[in-house]
Amino acid sequence: MLKPALRLFAGAVAALLIAPTAPASAAPTVHTRTPVSASLSTYRVSGVYVAGVSSGAYLATQLQVAYSQRIRGAALFAAGPYYCAQNNVAQALYGCGDNLYPTYLSALQTYTRTWAGYSWIDPVSGLSGEPVYVFHGRSDTTVKRSVSDDLVRYQQHFGASVQYDNTSSAGHGWVTPYGTVGCSGTAAPYLNDCGTDPQNAFLRKLFGSVQPPNTGPLGGTLVRFSQNTFAPGGRAGAASMDANGFAYVPASCAAGSTCRLLVALHGCLQGHSRVGTAFVDRANLNQYADTNAMIVLYPQAVTAAANPNGCWDWWGYLGATNYPIKGGAQVETVMNMIRRLGG
Repeated sequence: MLKPALRLFAGAVAALLIAPTAPASAAPTVHTRTPVSASLSTYRVSGVYVAGVSSGAYLATQLQVAYSQRIRGAALFAAGPYYCAQNNVAQALYGCGDNLYPTYLSALQTYTRTWAGYSWIDPVSGLSGEPVYVFHGRSDTTVKRSVSDDLVRYQQHFGASVQYDNTSSAGHGWVTPYGTVGCSGTAAPYLNDCGTDPQNAFLRKLFGSVQPPNTGPLGGTLVRFSQNTFAPGGRAGAASMDANGFAYVPASCAAGSTCRLLVALHGCLQGHSRVGTAFVDRANLNQYADTNAMIVLYPQAVTAAANPNGCWDWWGYLGATNYPIKGGAQVETVMNMIRRLGG
């Protein structure tokens, strides 16, 4: 049964996320691939990057900070700094979504340095010079602008090279040319069309340059794989993760070319159990993967008693205090997938 504070958090987040909005204008045709059930294979991976939106961006930051020697860069949409919630649901709601509480940024920086000293996370030197792209929409009232500002300050404090996009009129969601929600809206499936292409912007930031996306039929394979294989104890559900995840593998990567790996993490109410493959199909990542030798891994969270909206664990809902560091259930499950893929 949910604690009263967690009920409040879940209800408040749900209220913010299901606000009605006008539909987007007709999006361009999105070419998709039917998932093929298979095991994850190992490829020639030259570098690992993370991206995410909302709770997915919080988990992406946890991966980036805990494994900064392995993760080479991050693209973070609509989120705040590392360990913002401090294992406290009220802080998550009022300090890391709303800004009624502060983020306690200096304390978060101190935690980071201390935990690095204990080897609970990689040395903070791994964050220095790392490319980071942060996106915040001006119509986003789910995560306030000041919270994302503190994410930027956190990253810069440890020497990351940050590009901050805060001029869009977007609501709370992942902005993509294939979005089905109006730019300023906040509604399922939280894929907003603002007439822009942030994926081009953040891939240029992470990689240095990027080729135009494939706007025709996709040439790769969308693999549906068991997440149980990678979860502690072989039970993804125990970590509020779905039975299956997805990975898009371009033909060139499958044929043995060296490729980058991007981990793409959906937000609350945006996993496969809620919106099917909408995020996987419309995030505008498979299109860039085909032309930029990039494998895309799509881990999947799922609802649970303590996680009614299918969010990633960035405030401690699994009941363990190690959720943001090495050994955290979701962090390690995703890292096991990364390792299998060759990252």
